[in-house]
Amino acid sequence: MLQIITYFCYNPREEVIDLDFRKLTIEECLKLSEEEREKLPQLSLETIKRLDPHVKAFISVRENVSVEKKGKFWGIPVAIKDNILTLGMRTTCASRILENYESVFDATVVKKMKEAGFVVVGKANLDEFAMGSSTERSAFFPTRNPWDLERVPGGSSGGSAAAVASGMVVAALGSDTGGSVRQPASLCGVVGYKPTYGLVSRYGLVAFASSLDQIGPITKTVKDAAILMEIISGKDENDATTMDRKVDFLSEIENGVAGMRFAVPQEIYEHKIEDGVAERFEESLKLLEKLGAKVEKVSIPHMKYSVAVYYVIAPAEASSNLARFDGVKYGLRVKEKGLREMYMKTRNVGFGEEVRRRIMIGTFTLSAAYYEAYFNKAMKVRRKISDELNEVLSQYDAILTPTSPVTAFKIGEIKDPLTYYLMDIFTIPANLAGLPAISVPFGFSNNLPVGVQVIGRRFADGKVFRIARAIEKNSPYNENGMFPLPEVKA
Repeated sequence: MLQIITYFCYNPREEVIDLDFRKLTIEECLKLSEEEREKLPQLSLETIKRLDPHVKAFISVRENVSVEKKGKFWGIPVAIKDNILTLGMRTTCASRILENYESVFDATVVKKMKEAGFVVVGKANLDEFAMGSSTERSAFFPTRNPWDLERVPGGSSGGSAAAVASGMVVAALGSDTGGSVRQPASLCGVVGYKPTYGLVSRYGLVAFASSLDQIGPITKTVKDAAILMEIISGKDENDATTMDRKVDFLSEIENGVAGMRFAVPQEIYEHKIEDGVAERFEESLKLLEKLGAKVEKVSIPHMKYSVAVYYVIAPAEASSNLARFDGVKYGLRVKEKGLREMYMKTRNVGFGEEVRRRIMIGTFTLSAAYYEAYFNKAMKVRRKISDELNEVLSQYDAILTPTSPVTAFKIGEIKDPLTYYLMDIFTIPANLAGLPAISVPFGFSNNLPVGVQVIGRRFADGKVFRIARAIEKNSPYNENGMFPLPEVKA
């Protein structure tokens, strides 16, 4: 039986610097002495060894970490979602079909992180092939929410969010196809950012839905997310969808929201929102008005079709992208007498139930008999949604919603796929339109974190960070400039 988790064996006789590692941000790490910086990866691995048997955020952890003093951010430990290729480590996508696949190169974002000096200490768990909203659908084990180990951390980047929230790493990277960075950030009480589509290279990200996927940071503060965006964004010749567009993420981040106008879609109130989540959201709107902004309700009529559109387009693209996993070139192969039988057996054994469900949906909607009725119609409605969002954003500085309609639910509590899919009802529109969006933690409901979402215009990523920073800076729930972190009962 393959041992999925491996731990760094450190020398207990070595002196460990007395730092509160769990609460360190990227900003604070830069202020440490060289001696303290050198110890950061060791402190991270020690924290992982102590906490991860309970949280289960990591699929694999490095056994040996060397620290090179190159790059501004040298020594700062981070986690990478396990659908992003990382040289010298396995990239499993939390699937049996890639259980033993070892990355043969670094994804562009990983290469940039390493060049900046960050140390990758481990690969974080996810819903298999990023298809899910709870990280229960990993083929290996569910990840647990650091605030309550009986609850989900969200998904699909639940391992990345849980690793940051529990203080095992300073920051992490995830991928966001319909909310997979923002929703787990909301449920775990950290910051999650989805960039404008095309700002960050997808080269080395195992594709789910290519027209929707974006890699984004999960951090403890808004400024840390902006710092990571400065590093990972940019044109990449290996990804034709990236754009040669310079975006300033940091220079105006402290400038506040006075004079800004924000839109709140009336359609969000048509959906069931947990009482505590609704209360915190309304409180955040009042805070922004107090800070000098104007908040108005608007109608975005086609927004209510976002989930339906997404669950036609995303499975269709997934069915095409996942066709490469057939047992021939790499990954799992189940031996059978004939080629067809080998394909079928390998994919049936290698893919989990949710992945198989989405492949079947996607194959159906792309079939000749149903293409016009489903996929083509969904693409037309996607354009309608995008046009309506852009029209609103031409008149307002940002659109505001709760990130998730609920707080973290108990592991195994939700069985119905449709209820599960509706978890991303507020996050999906930004992906359909390629817009930047961020989740900022803002208070609690039933002692569980709540997130507020800010959606901005394409390439107005800097303004999105500025708005999010104003919420974070003035939030009555923050301590010493950031949202409190949970104490994991290890």
